[in-house]
Amino acid sequence: MTRRLVVSYLALAVLVLAALEIPLGCLYARGETSRASQSVERDASMLAEVTEENIEKGQLAALPDVVGDYATRTGGHVVVTDKQGIVLADSDPASRTGISLAAQPDIARALHNQPTVTTTTDSHGRDVLSATLPGTSGTTIRGTLRLSYPLDQVSTRVHRIWGALALAGACILAAVAVVAFSLARWITRPLRTLEAATTQLADGHLAHPPDTTTGPPELRRLATSFTHTATRLQHLLNAQQAFASEASHQLKTPLTALRLRLENFEPHLHPRAHGSLEEAVGEVERLGRMVQGLLALARLENTATTPEPVDLDAVLTDRVAMWEPLAAEQYVAIDLTGPPIGQVWAIPGALEQIIDNLLANALRVSPPSTTITLHRTTGSELHIIDQGPGMNEADRERAFDRFWRSSDSHHDGTGLGLPIVRHLVDASGGSITLHPAPGTGLDARIQLRPAPTRRSTMPPRREDPGPRRTRSRRTQATGRG
Repeated sequence: MTRRLVVSYLALAVLVLAALEIPLGCLYARGETSRASQSVERDASMLAEVTEENIEKGQLAALPDVVGDYATRTGGHVVVTDKQGIVLADSDPASRTGISLAAQPDIARALHNQPTVTTTTDSHGRDVLSATLPGTSGTTIRGTLRLSYPLDQVSTRVHRIWGALALAGACILAAVAVVAFSLARWITRPLRTLEAATTQLADGHLAHPPDTTTGPPELRRLATSFTHTATRLQHLLNAQQAFASEASHQLKTPLTALRLRLENFEPHLHPRAHGSLEEAVGEVERLGRMVQGLLALARLENTATTPEPVDLDAVLTDRVAMWEPLAAEQYVAIDLTGPPIGQVWAIPGALEQIIDNLLANALRVSPPSTTITLHRTTGSELHIIDQGPGMNEADRERAFDRFWRSSDSHHDGTGLGLPIVRHLVDASGGSITLHPAPGTGLDARIQLRPAPTRRSTMPPRREDPGPRRTRSRRTQATGRG
């Protein structure tokens, strides 16, 4: 922003200088040319009177001295002709006398009593200012006189003034640049500190509040308002995280005691009340799992972690080996397919929790004799596909909301598994979306960022054993949590 402000100030200064200096330079150039023209015409008029008098008196021998003396003093070129246009005297020693110039336009007009002042080019290719006047006495024309001056001196003076104007403009622009840079830095300093503060706040902690002592009053007020808002927001977030963490810790002991007391009632209850007692114990267990989920979320939100390269294929092989026995109890197979992906960016321990939560959800809804597929694709994308009842579009949009459960589910989930998964995926720099699987079921797609391979520090990757299928006894599990 500082650069743009300086450029805008300089552009405005250039426009102002151009509007002032260009007309001034042109006016000076026209004035110099006009003064030179008037001077040449005046001198030509005086010389024409002198030469006309000499021609009238027949003193033709005095003409070379008159024109030569004038040319020596002023540097001009003087040519005198008689009334027929024959050259009587020429201040240039190399020129000849006695030749006729009557055919030249300016001489012809002067012989008809018409003076001429014009700019021409001489034989040396230089621009000259020429004045041609008739030598008259009343209405009688006795000859003509041409006085020429080179415009080198006029051009030198014009170029000098243009150079002076350019130098003055450059000095003014330099001064404007210094002032503009100082002013832009002063204006943007609160914005720079505000940008740094927003970056710190986005990282979770505002260590250096924005500067509220410099800059325009509007920006100082903005920085003050931001500091107040950020402080209030940090206080609220810290209070919320502390409450979730402390409440989870404080609830664990009473819930455990409540469960034990309910179980102690069983010998003393009528058999018909045992069903209600089991339901109550189940609700206490679900509440305990919910407390554990809240505690896990609080820990995740309070812990600042940095993604690291993790071998996804090794993690997948390990988690499949761990979940196979549990899936076999429900007559469900787990397949690991697709080409190896290699290392991806993830926070430590995140991939294990992500895969465990998604496999647990898939296992709850998978009927017997079905398969849960973990499919890898190019581009570091992982699909976890089940063959359960699936979810409609509205449920898929709300599946990552905390405590949300599908309206048609009848399981004891807490509604915190998928929110934890999304938090871990986002913290790792990836993304997760839910899609309908081919046929029936749900396809959870996890897009991760590939990481460079570090052969010197990473352990060798375990070989992919290929698809795994096991069968065992069936246990009841329905719904999605």
